[in-house]
Amino acid sequence: MSTVLSIRIPRELKEKMKTLGKDVNWSSEIRRFIEARIRELERRKVLEEAHAVIEKLPKTPRGTAQKYVREDRDSH
Repeated sequence: MSTVLSIRIPRELKEKMKTLGKDVNWSSEIRRFIEARIRELERRKVLEEAHAVIEKLPKTPRGTAQKYVREDRDSH
């Protein structure tokens, strides 16, 4: 099921759409743009949430990664 979205655009833009877009399905173009923009915003939101979780994690002392790598190498 779909719904109608109505927007206002400048008259000049509408005229350009008419003259330049005889072979363009404007509804489809606009729909794809909106879908892409929503995906982008959803990704950004997930990244922000992930960063917030990471910021709450306790800090590890400097050199911890080196220590673990050395321990792993020495265990073989």
